Amino acid sequence: MLVGYLGLFFAAFGAATLLPLQSEAVLVGLLLNGQYWLWLLLAVATVGNVLGSLVNWWLGRGIERFKARRWFPVSPEHLEKARVRYQRYGHWSLLLSWVPIIGDPLTLVAGMMREPMGRFLLIVTLAKSARYGVLALATLGWMP
Repeated sequence: MLVGYLGLFFAAFGAATLLPLQSEAVLVGLLLNGQYWLWLLLAVATVGNVLGSLVNWWLGRGIERFKARRWFPVSPEHLEKARVRYQRYGHWSLLLSWVPIIGDPLTLVAGMMREPMGRFLLIVTLAKSARYGVLALATLGWMP
């Protein structure tokens, strides 16, 4: 049983970083297995995913010192575009941190923009836990 929870944690953690991983399939598999506690699966997935997003936030805090390097993967124009969008929509855009493709870079940009950690964690935790909750409800057939 512990292996299932640990696997979910690491899948959720990795999926929240810039790595192309999926945690939803692991959660659904464990839910359908029927041997795991729902509330613990949701907690483990949420904590892992939020901690992965926190890694992105932390990387964003220090990323600008590398932007002049040749190997840096993002052009200065893209960095500035991301900064302008984040300033336009503000910290509430973190409610989209669960969305594939845009959510992970969004958490990195929040770090670049010096989003306070407390507010970052609150909004990201809300968004990611809601996503996992809806997924669990849909998987278990509790949604209309």
